[in-house]
Amino acid sequence: MKILHVCCYYYPHIGGIEQVAKDCVDALQGYDNKVICFNHEKGDKKDIVNGIEINRVHCQAKISSQSISFSYKKQLKKIMNEWKPDIVLFHYPNPFLAHYLLKYKKRDFKLILYWHLDIYKQKILKKFFHGQNKKLCKRTDLIVATSPNYIEKSDYLSKFTNKCAVIPNCVRTDKFEFTKSVNDKVEEFRNKANGKIILFAMGRHVPYKGLEYLVRASKLLDESYQIYIGGSGPLTDSLTELAKGDKKIIFTGRIPDEDLTTYLYGSDIFCFPSITKNEAFGIALAEAMYCGKPAITFTIDGSGVNYVNIDGVTGLEVENSNTKKYAEAIKRLATDEKLRKEYGDNAKKRVEELFTYEKFVKTLNEKIENL
Repeated sequence: MKILHVCCYYYPHIGGIEQVAKDCVDALQGYDNKVICFNHEKGDKKDIVNGIEINRVHCQAKISSQSISFSYKKQLKKIMNEWKPDIVLFHYPNPFLAHYLLKYKKRDFKLILYWHLDIYKQKILKKFFHGQNKKLCKRTDLIVATSPNYIEKSDYLSKFTNKCAVIPNCVRTDKFEFTKSVNDKVEEFRNKANGKIILFAMGRHVPYKGLEYLVRASKLLDESYQIYIGGSGPLTDSLTELAKGDKKIIFTGRIPDEDLTTYLYGSDIFCFPSITKNEAFGIALAEAMYCGKPAITFTIDGSGVNYVNIDGVTGLEVENSNTKKYAEAIKRLATDEKLRKEYGDNAKKRVEELFTYEKFVKTLNEKIENL
């Protein structure tokens, strides 16, 4: 059986959706897989990643964060006509690619719509593509959502629940093995903190990640805390300016995979202050929970964030964008070591039960077999 994976970008260009796309390809090794995506570099290019053919199409421009390509239609047509996939697994949102896929609605293939998130921020685009989204949901044979929360609150998925299945995003637990080398680095890391409570946050520095609320919450904390914020992005300069004079905060920049375990195991609390449904799940959140860290999140109506982190079980959840309550939650966990351990243990257990790669592979293959 041939499966064509249609996604925006693909490894080694890695973001949240790109990571899930790679997880899907890796999970379906028992099938004949092929990928079509935009090229994160210039030009059209075909290469091989882990034995899988990746067709990368040149991106001429971006409009409202959507990639546009003049050669995409031709490349897709060639694959559809010559390779003839049995299943097309389409990672949404991407209205540009959806436009071309819908032209093949009469073809004899099963369509899996992997719904990562609604178009939320671009209000005009959302209205413009309303009709397209309805056609897409009607055409598809299976809609995959990453949490039950998203199905319930999505303007589209809530109307097609009979087609929906929940397959949560996954943690590659082998990346977070607690070895002697990791332990030595963690001890060194914690010694530098001189007994302070260590808070850790990471993610792209963009508005929906809500990192400004963590920076503002820091101003309500005393000097017994050390706060590390990983990642970079368009808001890095403004976040740095906002944190000016606050010695508690350290911006680490992008953290290499080999150092990530040090920050996760070495911290006391994981801060995940995302504020909108653009944060549909939170893979970084699940990774921190696997490392036994209690998390603090905001309430985001309809987001999977509050499906991953359970208030009063694996961490704390507070009113969206409320800096004062976020700081209070930090203080509550910081002053109660027993509670931190309880939530941290529960967090690791939740990931092991629901969000491991092995669980992801099993569930995805079962859905494919039952199409």
